Amino acid sequence: MLRIRLQRRGRKKRPIHHIVVADNRKPRDGRIIEDLGRFDNVTPKNQLDLNRERALHWLKQGAQPTDTVRSIFKDEGIMYEMHLIRWGKSEEEIEEALAEWRERREEKEKEVPTRKERQQALLEAEEKEFQKQLKKKAEEAAKEKAKQEALASDEDEDEEDAEEVEAAEEEKQQEAEAKEETADEEVKEEAAEKEETEEVEAEAQEEESDEDESAEEEAEAKEEDTEEEKVEASDDEEEEDEDTEDVADEDEESEAQVSTDMLAKEAIEHIENTPLDELEGFVPDDEDRVTVQRAWDDKKENS
Repeated sequence: MLRIRLQRRGRKKRPIHHIVVADNRKPRDGRIIEDLGRFDNVTPKNQLDLNRERALHWLKQGAQPTDTVRSIFKDEGIMYEMHLIRWGKSEEEIEEALAEWRERREEKEKEVPTRKERQQALLEAEEKEFQKQLKKKAEEAAKEKAKQEALASDEDEDEEDAEEVEAAEEEKQQEAEAKEETADEEVKEEAAEKEETEEVEAEAQEEESDEDESAEEEAEAKEEDTEEEKVEASDDEEEEDEDTEDVADEDEESEAQVSTDMLAKEAIEHIENTPLDELEGFVPDDEDRVTVQRAWDDKKENS
């Protein structure tokens, strides 16, 4: 039995189909009887180059089209014309009926949006939703910032009150210490006046020994101060190194971008203009915009 079917030609990932007449017992890429035209369904327009007269000739001879070829012939009005011929219509009636059929099809095509128009409408809807989400996030961030500022102001007031209480307590302690010092000084003066005549020599010897001990203590204190300063300097250097590392990490994290932080148009342009090996992690799992996912899939297939 004769079949009208598609025969695949072209290259990998870019096929072009030939519409051919062949014996159904032959393989797909085997010997054919006649080539009726070309069908390119890769381009958005679905370009078709078909010999209409020869297609009608083989249909009259009893050739059976496959489901795909039948849908192509149906879109071109060939199956409708063949139906009119089998009903015994004249050529004038067939031409008139085909003209009416073409007018109805053109009106229907005008009512139905094209693929490009559907794509544009989908892109605009995604842009509106993305802008809405950005606005919502900004409002939430402003509310959180105002809440944190209110909490910070309350904490500052509590700290000021605590500082005032501590200052009052310190003043009281200083006054008590001053009174104790004045009392001790008076007692010491009285005792000193009584013992001045008896302990002049002993005091001189004690002053000399005290000066020697104070000199030794000052030297030890200076050594301890220098060691503490060295330890503090090393600790400061370590803290500065840690701060610089944290800043570098934050800079690297801030430079990393994902598609959800961009508009759909910007994300699509970035995917198209950037090599595939540099796009790792750019499209996260929570990316729900169809246009961005479609651009990402096209990038991976074409690379």
